[in-house]
Amino acid sequence: MTTETRRPAQRKLTRKGQETRRRIVAAAATLMYERGVTEATLEDVRAAAGVSGSQIYHYFADKQELLLAVIEFQTEAVLDMQKPLFAGLDTMNGLRQWRDALVEYQLRLQCRGGCPIGSLGSEIAETNPEARLAAASGFLRWESAISEGLQKMHDRGELDTDPDDLALALLTALQGGLLLTQLQRQVRPLEVALDAMLDHVEACRKRA
Repeated sequence: MTTETRRPAQRKLTRKGQETRRRIVAAAATLMYERGVTEATLEDVRAAAGVSGSQIYHYFADKQELLLAVIEFQTEAVLDMQKPLFAGLDTMNGLRQWRDALVEYQLRLQCRGGCPIGSLGSEIAETNPEARLAAASGFLRWESAISEGLQKMHDRGELDTDPDDLALALLTALQGGLLLTQLQRQVRPLEVALDAMLDHVEACRKRA
């Protein structure tokens, strides 16, 4: 299953240009995360990034193109944070370490903000089809990273269920847990959701 989205055309940039573009995207990502896509204006982004209006339009044709870049930026940030843990998702110990890291991260954030991809996705899902597809693509990448570890367990004959379905269920539980954790300002919903899914994974393992 794949999700196609239009990617903004990437101009050849100098190192300084790349740094400026990244600063604009990072500023926009923070503002859209904190205020929402609609409330974060290009003028707000310009001020936060410390650039001129002409610089923003040099790198982005319009706010839509900047939004797509922000979704990509947030997707990379979410996946990069978990990348060291993804390699261990082919064992129960590795899965539980991943669970603990996600819970600990929410504790450090004081349960604020929710999922960067999910927050953007829920805001634009019904009004911006292109951005919705971009957010969906980010979730597919996340799901695939989880599925790779479960697939290794399956290939070793240790898992008696479809790894893709299990990965989707894990990601769905994670997203629901993050939303309730954000609303309730406590990590228990995330802990309960992930623990229930990991108990299910354990139950699906073949016994020697």
